[in-house]
Amino acid sequence: MEGDHFDHVSVQTEAHIRKVLRPRRLSLLASAAGLSMVVALGGAGFLSREMPSLTSPAFAAEGGKPAPAGFADLVAKVKPAVISVRVKIDEDRQVTPLVRDDGDGDQMRLPRGFQQFERQFGFRGPEGMPKGHQTITGEGSGFFITADGYAVTNNHVVDQAKSVQVTTDDGTIYTAKVVGIDPKTDLALIKVDGKSDFPHVNFADSPARVGDWVIAVGNPFGLGGTVTAGIVSARGRDIGSGPYDDYVQIDAPINKGNSGGPAFDTNGNVIGVNTAIYSPSGGSVGIGFDIPAATAKLVISQLKDRGYVSRGWLGVQVQPVTAEIADSLGMKQARGALVDSPQDGSPAAKAGIKAGDVITAVDGKEVKDSRALARTISTLTPGSSVKLDVLHNGQSKTIDLTLAEMPGDHQKVADNGGAERDPGRPYLGLRVVPAGEVDGAGKVGVVVTGVDPEGPAADKGLRTGDVILDVGGKTVANTGDVRNALVAASKDGKKTVLMRVKTADSAARFVAVPIAKG
Repeated sequence: MEGDHFDHVSVQTEAHIRKVLRPRRLSLLASAAGLSMVVALGGAGFLSREMPSLTSPAFAAEGGKPAPAGFADLVAKVKPAVISVRVKIDEDRQVTPLVRDDGDGDQMRLPRGFQQFERQFGFRGPEGMPKGHQTITGEGSGFFITADGYAVTNNHVVDQAKSVQVTTDDGTIYTAKVVGIDPKTDLALIKVDGKSDFPHVNFADSPARVGDWVIAVGNPFGLGGTVTAGIVSARGRDIGSGPYDDYVQIDAPINKGNSGGPAFDTNGNVIGVNTAIYSPSGGSVGIGFDIPAATAKLVISQLKDRGYVSRGWLGVQVQPVTAEIADSLGMKQARGALVDSPQDGSPAAKAGIKAGDVITAVDGKEVKDSRALARTISTLTPGSSVKLDVLHNGQSKTIDLTLAEMPGDHQKVADNGGAERDPGRPYLGLRVVPAGEVDGAGKVGVVVTGVDPEGPAADKGLRTGDVILDVGGKTVANTGDVRNALVAASKDGKKTVLMRVKTADSAARFVAVPIAKG
């Protein structure tokens, strides 16, 4: 069981600010069951459309050299490093309505188990699906970054995978293991053994510019080795998928199955990792989102070194500074992050930051808004000393503090995709986070975010999205509470622990789960 996932900044925004891209429009891209599943769904995604000619007069490039009329040489250089990623995941299926209408035309959130199903595999199971334990096969994309077999893909492609296989450009199939995942950025690092000369590519050293050419290579709908071209459409996109959203938007067509694949510049360097599309239809409409190379380099480096990502933690709950708030505080511009409250015992609280303070800069770098603060702090290592420019009661001041490590931020995984076991400790085979961190889960209890298919909790029917309200008669609010309740039950000689669990489609019920040793 892993630690709690606490963001160093909990960003609060009003509903009208956050409804830029509705969650139901954002389809993460991993496909399911290859072409047979696409056919079963009526061939979604195989809509023909005219593609612009790339042989028109070239635009002027840097140094006065004309841009290439085609991308054949570039593709020949980078395509061997791109892989198809095939996974098998265990999933419990229940008969339940998948989409409901709340009366105003908006679709309510799917039950979390089915959200994960849709998110990973790009389609929804039909109503009336048989109950029971199912093994599901899905496909995504990835790319080698070292000659000895380290490869990048998306977390949502391999999270909870029972097994992972990759297929290289020459058709060779290898078994891969998951080295580490980072759900907050949707990145994962996998490793293929057996060779030391895999073709590989590098991340770009400088950010892509809006208007630059971009080439996407991947495995859409199970069609491995597919190449598409377009341009960088925008940068700094926030699509509401996580606290560190800073996506590169591209218009090179990408579809379900392109998840985890690379987007290249014309030098053959990776400028982003394909992770999501804006899609009313479920297919490409020319709006795709990539994790920037700078973010991917930082995360992947930590995953390679230690299997998890460690982020700096400031410990404040903040919200954007609106024009009205800025006026009331006597600020000339609506900028910075307004502190709602510092968390008890956090670096911010210890340094004297108070509710109502506005953080306007970190180490001299302007903080545009609350999300910019979150991204900036997340790039700093625990133990870093920082200077915060703060507006306090109308007066500007500078506060020096040392960042701590974000509590419970060790997203390390075992090869079977389940929660990492601690030898000798009571073990249920669950990964959980506080309910308040999951949209729609309420504020009470902890939400199951991962289930070890070989663990005792899986045998008792617990699944992703369930909310655990209490364990052994004790209310729980985080992973520590669950662990302490298990330890107490084990010390009392109990072989099972009684948990009160609420599912997405039923009232709370009691479940007796055997206590195993890690």
